[in-house]
Order: sequence, then structure tokens, then C-alpha cells
Amino acid sequence: MERVWDKFLDERDKAIYSKAGLGEPMGLGSKPALVIVDVQYGFTGESHQSTEESMKIYPTSCGESSWKAIPHIKKLLDASREAKIPVFYTILEGSKSAPNDRIAVKGNNFDLPVMLEGERGTRVVEELQPQYGEIVISKKKASAFFATPLVSYLTAAHVDTVIVTGCTTSGCVRASVIDAFSYNYRVIVPEECSFDRGIASHAINLFDMQQKYADVVPVADVIQELSSR
Repeated sequence: MERVWDKFLDERDKAIYSKAGLGEPMGLGSKPALVIVDVQYGFTGESHQSTEESMKIYPTSCGESSWKAIPHIKKLLDASREAKIPVFYTILEGSKSAPNDRIAVKGNNFDLPVMLEGERGTRVVEELQPQYGEIVISKKKASAFFATPLVSYLTAAHVDTVIVTGCTTSGCVRASVIDAFSYNYRVIVPEECSFDRGIASHAINLFDMQQKYADVVPVADVIQELSSR
């Protein structure tokens, strides 16, 4: 099966990673949880617009790539609810009380009015709205784990596997995946359920996570496994 990163690798790359013994699967454990990272209007825009058009309102928007991923995330979310596994969301929002604080990335993108706490850009998109009992965690840095209570929630639910979706692949998803792996969780990244503003960055970061920290697998495989439990 062709993977999204294949066209960015040459034969030498493939041989080196294979000989290093990287990319071995971990598999889904017995107690998975779904984490939806920052699928909020500030990163998606309001509709199926081009990235360039969407950025006129939300400079951090990933535009059309986000709206390709959202239906896949929704299918996985529905399957997770059906399987009764814990569901967590994160949102990234700038502080109204500490302007010019460095939030998640270099620069001042999160000082924009639409990206401040409680504003439209920080809201989870309507298609993925949380239900009662699903926890939304506000964060200020890239990782879903850094300075948040996520680990305590996962511990309380006896979770051993974190299914990570959302955006951006190269930023908050990757940071969350590495932290999850560092906390000794199994990590699953459904390939169609993450997105980024850059094609190459998205593909290569998926490849690198697959080699070192996570199982990057088709979302249909994850849904099938959840549904068979």
C-alpha cells in the first residue's frame, strides 16, 4: 500500500530506516482513548475554502486540508463513542490576561483577537462538538500533555493507548505523540485524521512518527478494531 510519505523518500532512505529496525508496530492496547488535538476554527477556517482565503480571517488556518480530515475524524469519533472509550479534546488559545505571552510557537499568532480565550477561533468545529462527559482541555503549548491534566484523566480511566488526531501534524500532533510515547502509552495516529498547512511537512512528520513513536495506520483499520471489541 502506498503511503502519503512514499514520494518524499528515496531508496537509500527506505533502506537505512529498514536496516535500523525502526517502524515496528506496537498495536492497539486494551484501554484506548481518543485525543482530538486543536480541531478548532482558528486552524480550520469556517468552511471548505482554500488555505490562502481562509488565512484572511485566521492566519493560522490549514484551510482545505483540515476539511478533508474532519469527516475522517468524525467517523473515528462516532466509532469511539460506540465503543465507549474516553474522548478528550484540546484547544489552543491565547491569554487575555497576559498579552504577548509566547503561545505554542514563535511569534504573536495567538495574540490575534480571534485566537484569544473564548473567542471563535478557539472553538471546536461544529462537526466534532463534544458531548456530555467528553473533556475539553485548554492548553498554551504544543503538546496536549504539557502543563495540562491529561495524564491524570488517562490514569483515572486506566488508559494504555492514545489515539491522536488533529493538527498540525508537524506541531501539536507531533508534540503530543512524543509526550504520549514518553509517558509509556502506546500511540496510534490514524493517517487521514491529522492535517497540516504544508504537504511535505505533513507527510514527513507522519513518516518520522511511524518510524519512532507511533503506529501511523489507515483510519479504517482503527475503526474496525474498535468496532470488533
